[in-house]
Amino acid sequence: MKERILITAALPYANGPLHFGHIAGAYLPADCYARFERMQGNDVLYICGSDEFGIAITLQAQIAKRTPKEHVDIYHEVIKNFFSQLNFSFDHYSRTTWPKHVETTQAFFRDLLENGYIEAKETPQLFSEKEQLFLADRYVIGTCPKCGFDKARGDECPKCAASFEAIDLISPRSKLSNAPLIKKVTKHWFLRFDLFKDKLEKWLASKDWKPNVIHFAKKYIEDLRPRAITRDSDWGIPVPLPEAEGKVFYVWFDAPIGYISATREWAEKIGKPDAWKTYWCNHETKLVQFIGKDNIPFHAVFFPAMIMGQNEPYKLVDELPANEFYNLEGRQFSKSDGWYIDLERFFQTFTTDQIRYTIAANAPESQDSEFSWKDFQTRCNSELLGKYGNLANRVLVFAKQHTDGKIPAMKDLHEVDETFLQKIASLATEISSAYTSFHVRRASQLMMELAQVGNVYFDAKKPWAARKQEETHQDMYNTIACCIYALKVLAVVSYPIIPTSAGKLWKLLGYTTNLSSALWKKEISEENKVGQLLPTPEILFARVEDEIITKEIALLHSKKETATMSDTAALKSEINIEDVKKLDFRVGEILEAEKVPKSKKLLKLLVDLGFEKRTIVSGISEAVEDPAHLIGKKVIVVANLQTAKLMGIESQGMVLVVESQGKLLFPDVNQAANGSIFS
Repeated sequence: MKERILITAALPYANGPLHFGHIAGAYLPADCYARFERMQGNDVLYICGSDEFGIAITLQAQIAKRTPKEHVDIYHEVIKNFFSQLNFSFDHYSRTTWPKHVETTQAFFRDLLENGYIEAKETPQLFSEKEQLFLADRYVIGTCPKCGFDKARGDECPKCAASFEAIDLISPRSKLSNAPLIKKVTKHWFLRFDLFKDKLEKWLASKDWKPNVIHFAKKYIEDLRPRAITRDSDWGIPVPLPEAEGKVFYVWFDAPIGYISATREWAEKIGKPDAWKTYWCNHETKLVQFIGKDNIPFHAVFFPAMIMGQNEPYKLVDELPANEFYNLEGRQFSKSDGWYIDLERFFQTFTTDQIRYTIAANAPESQDSEFSWKDFQTRCNSELLGKYGNLANRVLVFAKQHTDGKIPAMKDLHEVDETFLQKIASLATEISSAYTSFHVRRASQLMMELAQVGNVYFDAKKPWAARKQEETHQDMYNTIACCIYALKVLAVVSYPIIPTSAGKLWKLLGYTTNLSSALWKKEISEENKVGQLLPTPEILFARVEDEIITKEIALLHSKKETATMSDTAALKSEINIEDVKKLDFRVGEILEAEKVPKSKKLLKLLVDLGFEKRTIVSGISEAVEDPAHLIGKKVIVVANLQTAKLMGIESQGMVLVVESQGKLLFPDVNQAANGSIFS
């Protein structure tokens, strides 16, 4: 029986071009899954679109001297074209400036208001008289109210790691213009998330998602509070109340509703305006939402609560695959820092399937991973060319020359042939399970294992030797027939990841239909079409030469060196030797390490200083994949730092670390005894 599956990928923000880091998080895994489920014969709808509102867009548009609409028009097309280059199979790609997105969002608000989940409150906010704007936290800097650091951000101090509200900053100013900010009372509407706590906890308990997703969502639900859903701006979806003139919805509120409005637009485009309800208002639909880990609270907590407050019976998410971050050569992608890949150049030199496979083979499914040029070259040459392409070429060239260019029949198979066919079927089943469970990395590994098993079998059977004597010709035919079956299976199972190359292989096997219309189980269970003509073989993958990779690595580093923003921070104000003598540096050993709940950046450490054990709260969480890896590490501690309370935890010192090129480095003091004085 056909399963109805609605697939969404996080709406990309139309404020700049995307990079491969974005693709690894949500979009490639979603596309692989959509292609796989279509091959199962299921009713699949894959939806995405550009997220086009928010204060960041208005500010960037001002800098670029264009209107917000002109700004998003540009980047909507840039993003859409990038997705097209990557061969993504969206059934519809929409945008949140579509008129009926406004209608859908306002309807969501009205239902929440009618059902008692919205309340209005007057609150002081930071306002720039120069820019005539209320500024979001990310655009505010000032003096930390805890430690006095004069470059604290709007929600956190990078020096002492204290968290606070932007209005608590001392001498707040605009990050963009450095203009002073004032506190100005304004009225906003708040969504009472606290009223959904019990429902969310019960619903989440039924989910078997990744542990990191479940853990994060549960922790977030523990402290659910009312959250403002409106802001003062003229760019956004207007709040549909007479007393709300000049108020628009926060982008985080309207963006997930964009999945529904995009599906409405799809329905109108196919001439069936109510078809969207078949997916969104039918609880037999399976809803799968692919996101990056930074989107977990919005999709695991906020959007489900918003749906629970509706009068329409909207579908709640069933599966929420959330990937970690994908970096570039050990650092986050950053155009301002010159740490990025020029995509126009990339696609002039390399193919879409080469990057799709490379990302899939090292997908950040359970921890952060990265793109490196050397790994890219290895994947392309050793795997795509050396295993996959090599098997296809050697089998098809041999068949063209020695089986009259036709698929031969299998007769009187030997045990080695039967074992080989059983192994192919077994790998196909494993690959199917990997796709079903959103493990595209595992699917790519098994795909290459299948190709390599084929190469080993071909070498072991030596068909070139069997052709020399008439009595062994049938064994030669069996070998080629078994290998052609393996190639057919390889084309089918690799199609979700490398659709262009898999489709080309499919045609080289003599099929005239498109692989996109093939059904997985049917093609894998069916025997070869004996006598089918094989076209002239073609090379599937080109070699990536050393000089090309060397050039790309040099270009990456030259861009970084000439970037407008430097990684080197300005020197702090001068101090004298007496100030230095006041500091007491000691060697300590980390005994325990855990993340501080509700904080992105804080870790709680228990450090043994030899003479006593100290609790230290350190702002290094974002640079540490797994806190458990810190246990047993020797560190330098500022032992006489005044005790400070951070997120309710008393911190009794400071750990000294170096952050370089996105990596966390500790001074090497492993040979020193705990409590040793560092001077």
